[in-house]
Order: sequence, then C-alpha cells, then structure tokens
Amino acid sequence: MKNTKELETILGKTHPSSIDDFLESNSDSFLEEEKAFSNYMRSRIKEKNLLQQDVFLQADIPERYGYKLLSEEKHTRQRDVILRLCYAAQLNLEETQEALKIYGMPELYAKIPRDAVLMICFSNRPGSILDVNALLKEKNMETLRASGVQE
Repeated sequence: MKNTKELETILGKTHPSSIDDFLESNSDSFLEEEKAFSNYMRSRIKEKNLLQQDVFLQADIPERYGYKLLSEEKHTRQRDVILRLCYAAQLNLEETQEALKIYGMPELYAKIPRDAVLMICFSNRPGSILDVNALLKEKNMETLRASGVQE
C-alpha cells in the first residue's frame, strides 16, 4: 500500500495512455469513495494500535457521536471536531491534512495564524488536546471547540 505522496509522484510520471496500468497496479492503495473518511481514520487508528473509544475519550467527543462520525452515519461542519479526532488518533500533520481533505473540509493553512499554531502542534505533539487548547488560549486564539452542537 502506497501513501499519498508516493501515489502523487507516480501520477506525475503517468501518461494518459497508462491510466489503466496505474489504476490496476495501485488498486490496493486507493480508498473506496464510499466511506472514504471512515476507512482512512479506522486504518490510521488501527495502524497506531489505538482503540476507537480511547480516541473519542482523548478527543472529548461523546462515544456514540464519535462512532457515528467514524461510520459516516453523522456529518459535522465543525472542522474543530475533525481536528480533535485527528489529534486524539495521533495523526501527524500530513495525515491530518489528508483526513480533512477526504472529509471535505479545508486543510490547515500556514497563512492563518491559528492554523499555523495547530500545524506546529500536529508536527510536535505538545501533549493532550487540553495542552493544545492552553497554547491557543495563551496566544489569544480560539481553542479547539468541543462537539457542542452535533450537526
């Protein structure tokens, strides 16, 4: 299974006449379009030897709601909820950006100060989400919101 960067490198060298070869030889690396976020997150959680309920606990997301998000039974428009899930699942910055993209949310953007601080947090993991929020608060930035209104 190839990661996104590897696939993008191969894609950059793939001629349109070789699309079928590309699709066939890399089929094990593709996400199923249906439930892509669910598949992506569950594979990352499993890869890191974590339990889903522990991820929800660390993310401070109600367990039932967390399961519904991961199964894609529920959808949220709150990017902070997805960021909390990603952080609690120990995703690094690259994995988090991929999760946001798959979910259909804007990736973290270095030119937005709060996003820049979050990018540093995902790269350096300063502790729990409480520690991330303390750092954001210290910089007079909005903390990662909990899943108050469940859309």
